[in-house]
Amino acid sequence: MGSVPLRSALTTASAGLPRGPAYDPWRTWRSREGAEGIVAAGILAANARNVQPWRFVLEDGPAVRVYADPDRRQGALDPFDRELYVGLGCALENMVLAGRARGYAPRVLLRPDTGDPAHAATVLLEPGDAGTGTDELYEAIPYRHTNRGPFRPEPLPEALLKEIAALGEGDLAAPALRWFAGPAERDRVAAQLAAATEEIVADEDQSLAGHRWFRGSDREVDRSRDGMTVDTQGMAPLMSALGKRLPAPPRRVADRFWLRRTRQVHLPTAAAFGMVTVPDAARAEDRLEGGRLLQRVHLFATARGLAVGHLNMMTVRADRERELGLPPRFGRILADLVGDPGRQALVTFRIGRPAQPATASPRRPVAAVLDRGARH
Repeated sequence: MGSVPLRSALTTASAGLPRGPAYDPWRTWRSREGAEGIVAAGILAANARNVQPWRFVLEDGPAVRVYADPDRRQGALDPFDRELYVGLGCALENMVLAGRARGYAPRVLLRPDTGDPAHAATVLLEPGDAGTGTDELYEAIPYRHTNRGPFRPEPLPEALLKEIAALGEGDLAAPALRWFAGPAERDRVAAQLAAATEEIVADEDQSLAGHRWFRGSDREVDRSRDGMTVDTQGMAPLMSALGKRLPAPPRRVADRFWLRRTRQVHLPTAAAFGMVTVPDAARAEDRLEGGRLLQRVHLFATARGLAVGHLNMMTVRADRERELGLPPRFGRILADLVGDPGRQALVTFRIGRPAQPATASPRRPVAAVLDRGARH
């Protein structure tokens, strides 16, 4: 363990669960048994803009097949499904941790069906030793929430960053972590993230694609059980409460709010920026393994009293440049930041000690994403 006791870190990581059925999956996931319990853990994973890009099929064996849901694609914000597959990888990691804790020895097969590109993975739930897999990452699952609030101005020890960077060593072949922790490195990354954010809000199609996933009222949240909410924007509780009482802001007002929060909160308060790199960021298997590492970072941070926030603006713009045939401005910037011709940037995030706990995002229930024995 680290300097922060596990129970203390977990009880302060979350601001508590909002009311309503959209948040029941966070409350009830432990009560589900067998393969359904594995899926119940999977749907609590990190994923960009909370689109929840997954569907699951239970098989005898037992096993769980994991599929990309085409209805959850983000269009101009994720034209080549980079973030979709990273989110599926995050779900896979939660499923493996839950399987170990519940007496299985999970084995993950990536892209097992070459005839079905939507079939991302299968998790084989082979017999194991009950309880031997329970660890701090598993215990952190229901407390892990993306934090979009300010972080405290405290640097993270180099030894801690090295410990986090080692999370993927051994069983994950593709991903690695690259840190930007010194003042000059942070300033360099922050400047490019701000520039990428400006380009996203100036791109009409990307702005529209992002606004599609904003849920401005409790009624919208209860109906959709997905997307970005007022409560998850990292504002002070009083401002969040006020925001939910007012009409949802127009798209361009929301864009300006995001840009302002990026410049004034997300970037300057980061203790460090992290980047998951892989050999081939266009390869689905690398994306899935990179997502598994990203989820480990999230859970480890939660267990140690830290917080993580996604900042994928540079990769979003790099993919958009490629889609439109534009000069690869951010493609070159990312390659320069990675600094290794044999590796590519997959996702970028910030990490630090949170000034306030994060709030849970809504989740669709297991029944909404689970099929039995056949894919529909």
